[in-house]
Amino acid sequence: MEASSSRSRSRSGSATLKRDRGVGSGSGSTAQSLNDDTLRSVFSRLDDHFDLARCCAVCNSWNRIIKTTHIMRDLYYKRNPQARGSSSDISMKSYFEELAVDEHISALSRGSSDVYQWTGHPMRATLCRMKSGSILTGVGDKILRLWSAESCKFMNEYNVPNAKTLVDFDFDENKIVGLTSSQLCIWRRSEPRSIFLSGGASWNHGLCMSYADPEVVIGCEDGRAFVYDMYSRSCSRIFRLHSSPVTCLTITDDLIVGGCRFGTIAIADHNSGQKLGVLKSAFAPLEIRCLCLSTNSQLIFAGSSAGYAHCWDLRTLRPLWEERVSPNVIYSAHHLPGDTATLAVGGIDGVLRLVCQRTGDTIRRLVVDADRQAESTSTSRNQIEKKRVRKVDPDARLDNIPRRLRPQITSLSVGMKKIVTTHGENYIRIWKFSPKSS
Repeated sequence: MEASSSRSRSRSGSATLKRDRGVGSGSGSTAQSLNDDTLRSVFSRLDDHFDLARCCAVCNSWNRIIKTTHIMRDLYYKRNPQARGSSSDISMKSYFEELAVDEHISALSRGSSDVYQWTGHPMRATLCRMKSGSILTGVGDKILRLWSAESCKFMNEYNVPNAKTLVDFDFDENKIVGLTSSQLCIWRRSEPRSIFLSGGASWNHGLCMSYADPEVVIGCEDGRAFVYDMYSRSCSRIFRLHSSPVTCLTITDDLIVGGCRFGTIAIADHNSGQKLGVLKSAFAPLEIRCLCLSTNSQLIFAGSSAGYAHCWDLRTLRPLWEERVSPNVIYSAHHLPGDTATLAVGGIDGVLRLVCQRTGDTIRRLVVDADRQAESTSTSRNQIEKKRVRKVDPDARLDNIPRRLRPQITSLSVGMKKIVTTHGENYIRIWKFSPKSS
């Protein structure tokens, strides 16, 4: 009986294998062999926009079928019948953007997470920026490096001129902009060896910058802000923000917002430089170490040297909340544009915190999990370690968590369901979140 059963299982396994190989044997049993009408019928039964989007990415033929049959639009009208007959292109775009942001918020607030770590610099990286699927890291050596946020693969390298040390940088789809204490270094993203250095020193002791093409605003040790125009290649305006060093900056089309070493935040008109208000903390004196502005909710977030996270309403210039989320310095705070729910905060204690934008309550505290062995994968240039993440309980003593599991977070930047962090070491980490808990 055992031999007969074994032969039966063997025949069953062989039959399964033949079915799996149907595309090669001409049996017509794979998805590639289905005709367009059948695929339309299958796709029309999907009831989730993200599933349809994933199907669009499988191949050109699937993408063509979904787009030409307007399955995505029909599902949108099914979910939003009141939008039928309106200017649907705009409303559909807004709807899909809201869907993506909602999934991002759900992933960061409740989802599972893995950390991908790789050696990115010969010495160390202290700053990072993430935009449109790309990550830029640097400061600590003479190199800026560009990476893919999805695959962690190296994309490009930008060398800082000799005798120059960067203190800050930013980038967009066309340019890399770096700040030294007295000059700007500007690279074309596609031509890393093509570099422009701003002319004679218009400012001294630049400490921070904020970039929105075609202008760069530089915050200096003497409390002034210099507005550098890339088209004229000169400083177009100089404003007095503080009487003490400007430690961090953020800008919009209308405003320049700058924090200082004495714990205040100045808000000035971007064009005239007229000071519109000064924000103060109830817990001064402390140093404002980082700033983040939400244009959607008109809120300003800050991190300080005493471990406080702060939030002010830009419309009333009044504080909404101030919470001591960390016992030590907060170096970086950031959120995804469009996200009005979560704020990522990191600092010297090495715990990645996700904070509620509306209340200041800490949603989650995360560190690398020591109890699970890391997995390794390799690319053509670097080896990537995959590490699991664990949640830190609110009443847990951080002193009991080894420092190697929570190295200081010197900088962080938030992308769609991702957070990249640097730690003052030669490695880079990217935290990837899944909307469904495992």
